[in-house]
Amino acid sequence: MEVVKNLDVERYMGRWYEIASFPSRFQPKNGVDTRATYSLNEDGTVHVLNETWNDGKRGYIEGSAYKADPKSDEAKLKVKFYVPPFLPIFPVVGDYWVLFLDDDYQFALVGQPSRKYLWILCRKPHLDEEIYNQLVEKAMSEGYDVSKLHKTPQSDTPPEVESAPQDTKGIWWIKSILGK
Repeated sequence: MEVVKNLDVERYMGRWYEIASFPSRFQPKNGVDTRATYSLNEDGTVHVLNETWNDGKRGYIEGSAYKADPKSDEAKLKVKFYVPPFLPIFPVVGDYWVLFLDDDYQFALVGQPSRKYLWILCRKPHLDEEIYNQLVEKAMSEGYDVSKLHKTPQSDTPPEVESAPQDTKGIWWIKSILGK
């Protein structure tokens, strides 16, 4: 599988909106305004904050990412989260491979070697349909079953964290594990 080479990690930092993804047991089925925010830690790892809104409440999980092979120039990262998010005790590690990234770092295609997970990300809540279709074609050429892609509803004005009620019990996470 072809991945981006020489990823400028500092340019990749910031907020990315999920335009589409394969459904995952780690996300609620009816989540909206899903996004990821990345920030560089002092030790060179990346702090990951994944957020989604479900029934008007904000659910989130925090983790970290790091280069799978520090000597490689390929954009193959590992991400680690502790679950469940309300009592983080079990580490879950996954692959995060940047398969495509435009020159301006405005949209990206992210997957992993098993092809069970796929994300189309954008710096803005909405992505031009032509670009979306190009990313879908790229995913298809890498062997992904793009019929599983689900577009993520995004608001024109994304919610602010301060104004969102919190899912303090992690109900969204439990529901997503149960397939609800």
